[in-house]
Amino acid sequence: MKRSSFPSYPLGLARIILVLALFLSSPALAQNTDHQKAMDRLNAYAAYMLSERPHFIGYPINQDTELHGFYKWYQESGLSQAAMNNVGDPYKTSGLLLNSHEFEQEVVDYFAPRFGFDKGHWGFVTASGTDGNNHGMYFGKKVLQAQSDLPPIAYVSEEAHYSIKKLADVQGLELRLIKADPMGRMELADFEAQLDPTRPALVVIAMGTTFKGGIDNQLGINAILEKVGPPAVYRHQDAALFGSILGFLPPPASDLVNSAKMGFDSIAISGHKFWGLDEPSGLFISTQYVRDNINPFQVAYLQDAVPTITCSRSAISPLKLWWKITFSEPNVFENQAAQLIANAEYLHGELEKLGIKSWLNEYSNTVFFQRPSPAIMDFYGLAPDVHPEQGELAHVLIMQHVSKDLLDEFIADVKKDFGK
Repeated sequence: MKRSSFPSYPLGLARIILVLALFLSSPALAQNTDHQKAMDRLNAYAAYMLSERPHFIGYPINQDTELHGFYKWYQESGLSQAAMNNVGDPYKTSGLLLNSHEFEQEVVDYFAPRFGFDKGHWGFVTASGTDGNNHGMYFGKKVLQAQSDLPPIAYVSEEAHYSIKKLADVQGLELRLIKADPMGRMELADFEAQLDPTRPALVVIAMGTTFKGGIDNQLGINAILEKVGPPAVYRHQDAALFGSILGFLPPPASDLVNSAKMGFDSIAISGHKFWGLDEPSGLFISTQYVRDNINPFQVAYLQDAVPTITCSRSAISPLKLWWKITFSEPNVFENQAAQLIANAEYLHGELEKLGIKSWLNEYSNTVFFQRPSPAIMDFYGLAPDVHPEQGELAHVLIMQHVSKDLLDEFIADVKKDFGK
């Protein structure tokens, strides 16, 4: 027998060392070590995210999520052990009983009057603002097809959200991009020049363009549609961020997202922007007429037609939105909307005092300005853009977590950066 290479220790000690060696090399310990490494990595990641959170001001994501109470209830109630799914129409009984449809319906009913859909409305909680736009364009296409045999043309400002271009491509819609003015608003003269009087028009109205916060002139758009007279018209509002802000401001601001006053057929807003949800979500609302003219595909095992493009939908997002609107203090959203506008005006004014080129649209929380150094861009997470007349730009999105104190810190850093 070949002599073992194990060192010559007293028998008892040798056994102890052997047992320790076997234990340290065991799969269970290796797994525990791997799990600890994984936890260390997750904790480091969480710490980094939280360190970046306070000065994240370049994108429209409200960092004041205020969902501690929701998650406490979610865990203590035991609901976290149930896998739910909101497939189907929230206004009808679903064969899949583990859902939050009743809360989803109440969320839609809460928002519908604010957007001018007082009677005969329909809607659901979406996966994102883009999901809402996808449904607005798809439903618009189906409604127009019910009114005319001619294929519709989609019209949208070149500075509207980039999702519109992709969605038109996915849905096989002819798309015409309309020029935007330096403030990011649709140029009405170009819209009139491109509007085809012989084909149905699917107009996507930008309520707060992505970079500049430009609001399209709906009354001007409506006047041109009436003047040119296409055979059928559908208007969808992309109001991902501004819909929530405008909807909680007094008139005339709130009139801009009022279907009864502006004549749009559907609207999409985001839940992870103004509303501070910690994951992408949104809301789509339309008239009942729109609901009645979309696909009739019956799904027997769900006991009805499924009107949405998305089949499985989150049952948790409706609960979070319901939690927000139910347990928040009275008038808190009105106060937040007003504060966002006030803080945007403050930042815009302070930048102008420093001689830094700055712009701000009416009813906007988006201040765009002369681009600072890469160090400022990186630290504050600012988004870049370029305009042929305005030059290299950056912007700040005033959200609920962007306090006046944080703005003063930003202004001081920008002042040094520009050598003012």
